[in-house]
Amino acid sequence: MRFLAEIPDDEVAELDALARRNNRSRAAEVREAVRLYLRGRKGNDWIARGFGYWKDRTDIGDGVDYQRAVREDRELG
Repeated sequence: MRFLAEIPDDEVAELDALARRNNRSRAAEVREAVRLYLRGRKGNDWIARGFGYWKDRTDIGDGVDYQRAVREDRELG
């Protein structure tokens, strides 16, 4: 699909410089920018994918116990 968009001259100049550095067309750079933008709009879906990743690990201990131990060292007596 094709569409028209108005982009300020200074941003077009940056886009053209980027396209030259990457040896790609301006249109290819715009397509890539849109793809990356839309991917980023999905939010922190990488957090959801990683949730529970270490749940079955037994070698790393309990995070809350670790925090308590560290905080005990900081308590003033």
